[in-house]
Amino acid sequence: MPNVSEGRRSDVIAEIGEAAASVPEVRLLDVHSDHDHHRSVYTLVGPSEPLGEAAFRLARAAVARIDMESHHGVHPRMGALDVLPFVPLGATPMQSCIDLAHRVGRQLADGLALPVYFYGEAALRPERRMLVDIRRGEYEGLRATVGSDPAREPDAGPSSVGPAGACAVGARKPLVAFNMHLRTANIGIARTIAGAVRASSGGLPGVQALGLPTSRPDIVQISMNLTDLDATPLHAIALAVRGEAERLGVELAESELVGLLPLSATLEASAAILGLPALGASQVIELAMQET
Repeated sequence: MPNVSEGRRSDVIAEIGEAAASVPEVRLLDVHSDHDHHRSVYTLVGPSEPLGEAAFRLARAAVARIDMESHHGVHPRMGALDVLPFVPLGATPMQSCIDLAHRVGRQLADGLALPVYFYGEAALRPERRMLVDIRRGEYEGLRATVGSDPAREPDAGPSSVGPAGACAVGARKPLVAFNMHLRTANIGIARTIAGAVRASSGGLPGVQALGLPTSRPDIVQISMNLTDLDATPLHAIALAVRGEAERLGVELAESELVGLLPLSATLEASAAILGLPALGASQVIELAMQET
């Protein structure tokens, strides 16, 4: 799921997606763009080697069309291709994704002159496992410190930041990006709720959360990355945010799914809301038909 720092120019968003989808055996399943975040998330699937080539072509298109000097959005970012995670599906071992992340990351560094930081399971330093730690200070902070602060030295590529910024390349388990909106103009309430539910503040395990403004009148956002749905399932997170909003006297607006989510998360959330002990794929007509 590459995250690119462009969410407003539809022609550029399409061009970047087409570059990735031009590789045989790779499928572009989804593109989610957000004007306020100024960010697009591409969901690509395919075998290891073709997927690595698709990632490089996507990166090359993003670097050619995105200038971080003029980029501004509410979501943290540090590069044109901001984040490039490789995620194992089915029986694929995590080590395959780690190896792919290292190979493609070095290709980006050598071929596109991008400073590259390895994160997640692909991290080469323990302090770089968390994406938030790598991206702290964002593009502007990294540009000001990368050549002088040894802690900001990239894992691959030049020790300088150009208009395309830097890229975090990693391997991780499936992540769900999930946003919930509040009917208020008070960004402080959004930040209070984000602090209550995120793991780093003592909230729910596997939840990363920020309170962000939006361009919609009287709407603010709880922007969340859910990194461990086994520890805290999707419905538990939604109920926790709802409970905090009710406590603070704020009404919820709609939620938003960024990209795709695992079927298991959907079934588990549906079972919880319906009061079922469990809900399996064999109990859903369309899924049962596929299985047979």
